[in-house]
Amino acid sequence: MEIDSLYIEQVIATRTWKLRQQVLYPEGSLKDVMIDADFDGTHFAATIAGELIGVISVFKIEEGHYQFRKFAVLPQFQGNGIGTALFKSVVDFCRLWNGVSLFCDARIAAVPFYEKLGMHIKGEHFFKKELEYVRMEIGLFNQSRHQTGI
Repeated sequence: MEIDSLYIEQVIATRTWKLRQQVLYPEGSLKDVMIDADFDGTHFAATIAGELIGVISVFKIEEGHYQFRKFAVLPQFQGNGIGTALFKSVVDFCRLWNGVSLFCDARIAAVPFYEKLGMHIKGEHFFKKELEYVRMEIGLFNQSRHQTGI
């Protein structure tokens, strides 16, 4: 498959579940990746030749402040800019709706990836389901793209 034929679009929540489970909780079930607020969020999918290869979901937490969750790219496609393209889609979406900040609860192993995107650690490490996380955040200043690193 050619990475240059990458297509990113908004999708319904249910379209993200199988890939979320496959990448984030391969030993779990679909129930492990369903979020109570899924039907209130906005979901983006990356496809190549119609095959779903990555997803990310974003939720408005309060006016101007957004959180993305359940960010997943199939392992065989990681390292090709697909995650960066999905993240950029979320940043553009939040900016469109006058977002001022975007955050996530990042698995510790993903911190270097998020730092490359311009995100910064905010707060202490914590655990969810025996996995270590830390909150990361980025400002969404509309005056200049270089301030967010993308």
